[in-house]
Amino acid sequence: MGEEENNNSSSKNSGGCDGGMVEAPAAKENGRAADPRLQAISDAIRVVPHFPMPGIMFNDITELLLRPAVFKDAVDMFVERYRGMGIAAVAGIEARGFIFGPAIALAIGAKFIPLRKPKKLPGEVISETYVLEYGTDCLEMHVGATEPGERVVVVDDLVATGGTLSAAIKLLVQDKETERKFKKMEY
Repeated sequence: MGEEENNNSSSKNSGGCDGGMVEAPAAKENGRAADPRLQAISDAIRVVPHFPMPGIMFNDITELLLRPAVFKDAVDMFVERYRGMGIAAVAGIEARGFIFGPAIALAIGAKFIPLRKPKKLPGEVISETYVLEYGTDCLEMHVGATEPGERVVVVDDLVATGGTLSAAIKLLVQDKETERKFKKMEY
């Protein structure tokens, strides 16, 4: 997002019966025709260079949040993708995952699992440290937030190095393994 794309122009392809130019089908993303809502969403994301530090290109979603129709479109696109897929939980990574995650979870009938920075959750937690492009960080989650066999969607705002997403997945898998161990001990 944030990059300019011109989805209205159609590409030309030489060939056809008369050897002339023919219109190629509209561009497709992941096998589906590009969604016109994407342009409004993209236009509502401001790129801020060198924030929070030199070399980082920060994608500011404030304008998207200030435009209810565009915000709704963004949430609806996730809901349309995941509704009916047996998703039991949506895990949101602090902080922007907390903006989109609960709305998506409610709309698909799933629970919401907050993945937080250290010392923000009371009670027993599991944690995972990960590497960022400019340092390290840590995520925590309540023990028992997931159950074995549950399908979980992880919501974050972007993937830079993949470290945060990888840490979130490790937490979710670790919690399911912890749950299995606890359930085995109960029998």
